[in-house]
Amino acid sequence: MKPEIAVRQLAHGLGYRFRLHRRDLPGRPDLVFPSRRKVIFVHGCFWHQHSDPECKITRKPKSNQDYWLPKLERNVSRDMEHRSRLHEMGWDVAIVWECETKNRDSLKGQLTQFLG
Repeated sequence: MKPEIAVRQLAHGLGYRFRLHRRDLPGRPDLVFPSRRKVIFVHGCFWHQHSDPECKITRKPKSNQDYWLPKLERNVSRDMEHRSRLHEMGWDVAIVWECETKNRDSLKGQLTQFLG
């Protein structure tokens, strides 16, 4: 199952209602909880370069590094900028990594803690 869909289904199953990809917010967060002023980004471990050493999905490309490394660094830099702008606007931000969606019980606790 795709990571974002897994997070959506779990959040909805827990009774939380949300909007998707609001264009008026920096980074167009994947899930937006307007009444709580909270947003969730669901990041792919490779594309957003998950830094957790336990993550089995993320990796540095071995070929064509002149292309890939700057591209991935721009993604990480842009993510930080979006989080910063959202915090300035008064929004709480959570990141759910692709590898974290594999353990539904842990993800359920993470969502409940963030949204509770």
